Amino acid sequence: MKSRFLPAYLVTLVVFLVLDGLWLGLVAQSLYQSQLGALMSKTPLWAAAVLFYLLYIVGLVVFVVAPALRTGGPRSAALHGALFGLVAYATYDLTNLATLNGWPVTITLIDLVWGATVTAASSALAVLILSRRKTA
Repeated sequence: MKSRFLPAYLVTLVVFLVLDGLWLGLVAQSLYQSQLGALMSKTPLWAAAVLFYLLYIVGLVVFVVAPALRTGGPRSAALHGALFGLVAYATYDLTNLATLNGWPVTITLIDLVWGATVTAASSALAVLILSRRKTA
């Protein structure tokens, strides 16, 4: 497991960072600024962001990518990744909706869709890349 975990982790991390970086940097930046306004920090707390990505990818590899590599393939990775992403992003967004005054429902809905989408795509792409690497 250890010898296969690191490549799976690194591939999944790179794929996820590219997709989420495109989303946050190009697609949704103005949306978040307009919807969250004063709630957003002028500069992110990078240590917390890095910790999120490192931990999230551990969960993604352990619960989605590694099982799909063993028995399921990319379709299984996409389906389980979508569920994993939905649950994880719902934890954050629904907690914010429940506890923060003025947390936008729009952001919650968009984040839930994005969490499911980015996690499904990252999982499936990682499995495709890693599967091709095995056969090469």
